[in-house]
Amino acid sequence: MAGVNVYIVSPSSDPSGETVRIVLISCVSKKRSDSAKAKDLYTSPLFKGAYKYAEKLGADQIFILSAKHGLLEEDDIIEPYDETLNTKTQSEIKAWSRSVIEALADRTDTERDDFVFLAGERYRRYLVNAVKNSTIPLRGLSIGKQLAFYKENS
Repeated sequence: MAGVNVYIVSPSSDPSGETVRIVLISCVSKKRSDSAKAKDLYTSPLFKGAYKYAEKLGADQIFILSAKHGLLEEDDIIEPYDETLNTKTQSEIKAWSRSVIEALADRTDTERDDFVFLAGERYRRYLVNAVKNSTIPLRGLSIGKQLAFYKENS
């Protein structure tokens, strides 16, 4: 795709030599109508494209940034909900971000792991500085360009 750089993120290694790559994908409004695993609940082309791209990157772990639930693991079973950070105040977003950062610190090594953000600016704003190594491969792209990128690169 002209004008879009494809980023291949080089993961760091843990002491055993295993690569550690964490991908964070933001939730979307389009969801199934029944409870499901987090990776299956979100049905929009944007989420599906991001998820496939995360798999193509060789993510060791994929987390979903949920406006309602905070940090979700792929297989967490959740009910559909109607909540977004787009309608929250800065104070509410900061509180949400603090809870996500605490959950990340419990489940990852924020100093060593490589974090790839496939999440909108509101979702990643206060998270990026909480991890040492991060990449935002689609920063600044419109939704349409993100969809085109995922279509070409997933």
